[in-house]
Amino acid sequence: MTDHRSEPTPTKKRTEHGILPGDLPTEKLLERIVRVDHAGEYGAVRIYEGQLAVLGNSDKADVIRHMAKQEREHRDKFNELIGGRRVRPTALMPVWHAAGFALGAATALMGERAAMACTAAVEEVIDEHYAKQAAALGDDEAELRETIEKFREDELEHRDTAIAHEAEETPGYEALSAVIKKGSKLAIWLSERV
Repeated sequence: MTDHRSEPTPTKKRTEHGILPGDLPTEKLLERIVRVDHAGEYGAVRIYEGQLAVLGNSDKADVIRHMAKQEREHRDKFNELIGGRRVRPTALMPVWHAAGFALGAATALMGERAAMACTAAVEEVIDEHYAKQAAALGDDEAELRETIEKFREDELEHRDTAIAHEAEETPGYEALSAVIKKGSKLAIWLSERV
């Protein structure tokens, strides 16, 4: 099995006297983090709902249900954070509602391995995304950083589960994975900003 874990990417550290040129002000950075993670966890739930709509009676249904349960817990935590921190959710929630379900259902229609390939691809992007966020937060937001690091571990477990369930044996795996990763990165970029 290939180890796809990314190491935290070094980021600009905030100085004792403020932020470095080009950095977002702390308040804006925190808003982006909460907004995008809220959207991402919502989208992840929708992907699994789409997969279960197709594969709900398959051999992989219990595996998918377990991952979906963890994603619902993540989503619920970010629902709490978005309200508690008074952060505006992304305006793209209706898009992620439909797109997440469609991605999950479409890959599931391609077969169990393709559904697992979808999970592996999304989780590899989220691993990198959460690692960058945790590094950027440092000790200033220890509780949020710990939440992100815990959820990152869950996402890595999902990726490993997907690979163990033959994700990489999907016909056209590299191409499918590349498309899903690009789409996930675009969704992250848009959700941070819109």
